[in-house]
Amino acid sequence: MPAMLALTLWGQPHAEGLDSYLSRRGLVDVSRIDASLLVELKYATPDNFLGKTVYEGIAGVWLRPEAALKLLEAQRILKEKHPGYSLIIYDAARPMSVQRAMWNMVKGTGKTNYVSNPANGGGLHNYGMAVDVGLADASGNTLPMGTPFDYFGEEAHTDKEYLLLEAGKISREALLNRRLLRDVMKQAGFRTILYEWWHFNACTRNEAILNYPLID
Repeated sequence: MPAMLALTLWGQPHAEGLDSYLSRRGLVDVSRIDASLLVELKYATPDNFLGKTVYEGIAGVWLRPEAALKLLEAQRILKEKHPGYSLIIYDAARPMSVQRAMWNMVKGTGKTNYVSNPANGGGLHNYGMAVDVGLADASGNTLPMGTPFDYFGEEAHTDKEYLLLEAGKISREALLNRRLLRDVMKQAGFRTILYEWWHFNACTRNEAILNYPLID
């Protein structure tokens, strides 16, 4: 089935709450297009750095169609390189209402660098053009990446990984896994950021502002 046709057929809600809302806004649920993608939406559970559930009524991985196609391509490239591996998705589109709630939770703490200030217009998650991902093996076990998802420290940074390796702060296995993840995501058209090995943008912020509405 051609990718764009698949997006049209499967971009439908399969739960109430955010799933229905995001579908009505024209986003698509990538997890229903490619069942080999693993999903572990951290903010739909208390298992996140906030220690609270901030997404209600969501089970899908929602993205703009353009970002969804890139993620599907990244999964295809990964499977071609390592058939037993899969992308595991921790977060995707995020409404601004959720962004404001998250900002209020971190405001005045040392974690503000890791949550986009909604007063500045939000980040790429709020446009449905960013995704947080890791790697998992054939049994669904996450591969070592040097830190957990949403780790706030230099070990999660992507610019000085060889120094982190030399200092014993990340392992060679973690470094190779990060490089593999970046390679497949970049080949699919995503961009990296400095502070988070798991975060990938499908376009620049200026491109998002010009081409897509914020998700309220």
